[in-house]
Amino acid sequence: MTADAQALYRVIAARRDVRTGFRPEVPVADAVLDRVLAAAHAAPSVGFSQPWDFVILRDRAVRERVHALVAAHRAAYAASLPKARAAAFGAIKIEAILDTPVNIVVTCDPTRGGRYTLGRLAQPRMAPYSTALAVQNLWLAARAERLGVGWVSFFSDAGERELAGLLGLPGHLEIVAYLCIGHVEAFPAQPELAAAGWARRRPLGWAVHHETYGRRARPGEEPMDLLAETVATITPASAQARAAACDRLDRMTKPRGSLGRVEDVAVALAGMAGECPPPLPEPAAVAVFAGDHGVHAQGVTPWPQEVTAQMVANFLAGGAVVNAFARQLGAEVCVVDIGVNAPLDPVPGLLPRRIAAGTADMTAGPALTPAQAKAAVEVGIEVARDLVAAGNRCLITGDMGIANTTAAAALICTFTGADPAVATGRGTGIDDATLARKTGVVRSALERHRVGATDPLGALAAFGGLEHAGLTGFVLGAASLRVPVILDGVSGGAAALAAAAFAPDVVDYCLAGHRSAEPGHAFTLARLGLEPLLDLGMRLGEGTGALLALPVAQGAARALHDVATFDAAGVAEKEV
Repeated sequence: MTADAQALYRVIAARRDVRTGFRPEVPVADAVLDRVLAAAHAAPSVGFSQPWDFVILRDRAVRERVHALVAAHRAAYAASLPKARAAAFGAIKIEAILDTPVNIVVTCDPTRGGRYTLGRLAQPRMAPYSTALAVQNLWLAARAERLGVGWVSFFSDAGERELAGLLGLPGHLEIVAYLCIGHVEAFPAQPELAAAGWARRRPLGWAVHHETYGRRARPGEEPMDLLAETVATITPASAQARAAACDRLDRMTKPRGSLGRVEDVAVALAGMAGECPPPLPEPAAVAVFAGDHGVHAQGVTPWPQEVTAQMVANFLAGGAVVNAFARQLGAEVCVVDIGVNAPLDPVPGLLPRRIAAGTADMTAGPALTPAQAKAAVEVGIEVARDLVAAGNRCLITGDMGIANTTAAAALICTFTGADPAVATGRGTGIDDATLARKTGVVRSALERHRVGATDPLGALAAFGGLEHAGLTGFVLGAASLRVPVILDGVSGGAAALAAAAFAPDVVDYCLAGHRSAEPGHAFTLARLGLEPLLDLGMRLGEGTGALLALPVAQGAARALHDVATFDAAGVAEKEV
């Protein structure tokens, strides 16, 4: 590698979105600023359209007006966040408009070059995409000049129009970037949002695909198997961290063991994280995996299949029980369409990851092909990875799918050996005749497929559902990243059984949120060796029971962080 190449890669690796540590008293020399703008102006553009312009702002009064506008939009954004996220956001410095001697607004003129600009007819968004390349050039050049750059991005469409009016921009221009530029005391070793715990950088290996999407490998490597790789990275919880947590709990200013099972949770969380005290399990996110079931045709529930899609819409509108509980507890709700048998409009909060439009009838044949089952598991792994990379420190299982307790019962019987007569429950509240039919359906499916407990992929393919397979991957993904996952009821438990069949150590990273009223859940908990945190007679699903257990996990971790020891507090211990 040449010296020039090495210098380039050093600058790229050291580029940061800087918000703190600026030196506003040190001006940016005109010659330096001119070189930085020349680098930006040298950026490539589709059709050589060069759609950018740069507005330099040094006037303090103008920047104060911009600062006030940004503050209003920041407040609106903060108000939209769950409580845990809002608290974390409040501790982060987001902009440096008044902390830098110069701001630069990078605009885009989508009309520049006329109607026949090469590439614009088919791709009208190429103008702002090209302008983004100018922003990147500017940023890298600034870093080479040892200037910090911060990007301010809190403008809604209305806010952008207000900013454009404040700056006197023509109506046809778009604002692509508002940048704060100045000398800094030092560049941070890592991105400030990563250091603050807001988000993590995704490894390159997650982002490189060969020939087709999902076939991952870095250059020079063989494509890897996402499921196999994830399973291989799951290791037992740290015995050393568990011991440290036990020791600290015994030395805390309380009688030994007086917190009961909360102490067990604290020890478990330390073991998961590999450190004591462990990170607080917040922010938390519940992922509601939604899918339909072909076995619905067997009359196992009086609810029409359309309810799945209707409830997904309700989740996304914020009107379900899971939304109410999540709002109260400050958790995020995302909905994963992994197999809903209806079109869903793209809206915020919906993750479109559909493998198939529902499963096949497991009494007539396999619910899924092996390839579909594996793809669904890998969707769950990806969702867990993305939520953790986004800064979540606790994951919660949720599910939605009319007839999904039928598939859950078949999975539970497969992994625990329970008889369908005692493991099949009433689900949404079916009558005796429907329960008898449902039990017969589960028994028939088990007799047809005869999958062993050591074949989790075969079991997921035989019985489904797509949401159970997705949740299986979700649990595996959380465990591979050493992040706690709180299991909801019977569907989350069935998925955890499958995950444990893939990787027995996965159980070390699971907390049973509650005991479901579904009878199969008792067999699940016994097989996993988990004691539920709550027992409220719930059987709704959606992640509701697990959400109610979240404060218990958070309190357990908080106690390890905040409660003084006898030595530190100067409190005498009980005489032996």
